[in-house]
Amino acid sequence: MARILIIEDEEIFRTMLRQILEERGHDVVEADDGITGIARYRQHPADLIITDIIMPNKDGMAVISELKRDFPNVKVIAITGGGQKGQAEFFFDDALILGAKRTFLKPVHMPELLAAIDELLA
Repeated sequence: MARILIIEDEEIFRTMLRQILEERGHDVVEADDGITGIARYRQHPADLIITDIIMPNKDGMAVISELKRDFPNVKVIAITGGGQKGQAEFFFDDALILGAKRTFLKPVHMPELLAAIDELLA
């Protein structure tokens, strides 16, 4: 199937998502922050990136910006728990402007996320 890079600092969510995607036949690579995620993408590009927005070291906005600058065709899904109440919409607007193809709020409705993944990989 496809190679998917998950950049997510919450280990439980990252592991769950990896397991679901591997069960669907995808090759999944993980990173727990933006610095590691960008390095892994540069070493071996993925077909799709799923990134959290709020992370330590390098947040998802910086990840999207840098990768879209250097790899304009990269496909990105941005996810956030929203931080403080009401911030998710602000983050999503910026993520879309920077080049994310889809955005999701945690807790993620998995059928919708999987449908978006399938659509972006088609």
